[in-house]
Amino acid sequence: MSFTLEGRTGPWEIVVGLEVHAQVTSKAKLFSGAATDFGAEPNSQVSFVDAGFPGMLPVINRECVAQAVRTGLGLKAQVNLWSRFDRKNYFYADLPQGYQISQFAHPIIGTGEIEITLADGSSKTIGITRLHLEQDAGKSLHDQHPSKSFIDLNRSGVALMEIVSEPDMRSPEEAGAYLTKLRQILRYLGTCDGNMDEGSMRADVNVSVRKAGEDYRTRCEVKNVNSIRFVMQAVEAEARRQIEVWEDGGEVVQETRLFDTGRGVTRSMRSKEDAHDYRYFPDPDLPPLVLEADWVAQLKAALPELPDVRRARYAAMGLTPYDAHVLTLEKETAVYFEEVARGRDAKVAANWVTGDLFAAINRTKTSIAEPPVPAAHLGALLDLLADKTLSGTLAKQVFEAMVETGKSPGAIVEERGLRQVTDTGAIDRMVEQVMAANADKVAEYRSGKDKLFGFFVGQVMKAMQGKGNPALVNEAVKKLLG
Repeated sequence: MSFTLEGRTGPWEIVVGLEVHAQVTSKAKLFSGAATDFGAEPNSQVSFVDAGFPGMLPVINRECVAQAVRTGLGLKAQVNLWSRFDRKNYFYADLPQGYQISQFAHPIIGTGEIEITLADGSSKTIGITRLHLEQDAGKSLHDQHPSKSFIDLNRSGVALMEIVSEPDMRSPEEAGAYLTKLRQILRYLGTCDGNMDEGSMRADVNVSVRKAGEDYRTRCEVKNVNSIRFVMQAVEAEARRQIEVWEDGGEVVQETRLFDTGRGVTRSMRSKEDAHDYRYFPDPDLPPLVLEADWVAQLKAALPELPDVRRARYAAMGLTPYDAHVLTLEKETAVYFEEVARGRDAKVAANWVTGDLFAAINRTKTSIAEPPVPAAHLGALLDLLADKTLSGTLAKQVFEAMVETGKSPGAIVEERGLRQVTDTGAIDRMVEQVMAANADKVAEYRSGKDKLFGFFVGQVMKAMQGKGNPALVNEAVKKLLG
């Protein structure tokens, strides 16, 4: 289904490409041994290299390179065995070296692709242009003093992967789906934590508009958008602005803009620089990065199962496409589900995880990473359900008690005497008592009022506090009523 925005002159098509900056999961920075912990005291994680001291030489972090290769493999992309670091020159207070070490002409990862799934169930492939490694800059703080800006260099030198898409997206929804899927893949791979609120993943959104059948028109870049929702809003806001400019007889100027989340509009930040403005040249302190094919093959062999593969496996286990999708959205959810389902009915496990567990997580404001009920306990509850120790109703009661107390289902069943009654003699005696107490209803039933059958079953279950085995209770009522 094609998405267009209506202007005064008719429909316009949106063209979107994303440049995502993803912080590499590593204990040290790209070219120094300084730590990368989030939330540390300002300027407490800075080496002489990060601070731009004269004569300090960068040394590549092997793990950051491995993480970039893993990401490339996860994006079905070309891994370049020969790549090079360049200096990107610009001057800003939070860039102490006066240049950023990046990759421009020869990135470590070439073309790849991501398949996204849209709300209507359709899928679409979005091309990846490249992935390159680069250092992050420091952070300027303008709100700490009335007349001065403070600089925190903790982020200076942190390894980033810049993942550039092709301009293949045509709607806010597609941009949101792409970013969601990319974040999901990175988290499965363990190469970026994807915490957009901490700044470890942010997007530059390139937007242009055009009439049907036209070539690309001028694009503008909306910088540093830090949530999927805001990316989707920025795409639409910037597209509407450009449509207005074109329809008023103006020209869209290529520039860098910012998204004002409060007002829902973009505003100009600066005119867009071309590559030559940065005076790129090969970094003289770093030799070319040469990878061994065997090492890349080892990394590929050790990759974890990715979401698309896992979703297909869940579907083969008999789960609905929806359940398979929901259970693979977050790696932690998939890991939890697998522990619950191991050796048990996968559909039953999926129903409990997506139903009762998710509801309990929402209610208790916890998360799947620290769930209100451990996977081992939920699995044990399903075992008690399967061996008829518990009925479905009792299992729900036990689950709620597990959420409240943190105890295992076995302990709760013993403490509260919730074991299902399967003793047919005891069930028969209870049916006889109910019949004796409701002799008039028995006579009505036997005179042809079949609808009263449910009444007797209900009375017996009530008398047994819900502990009677429903199938056996039904059988006993049928037999004794005649």
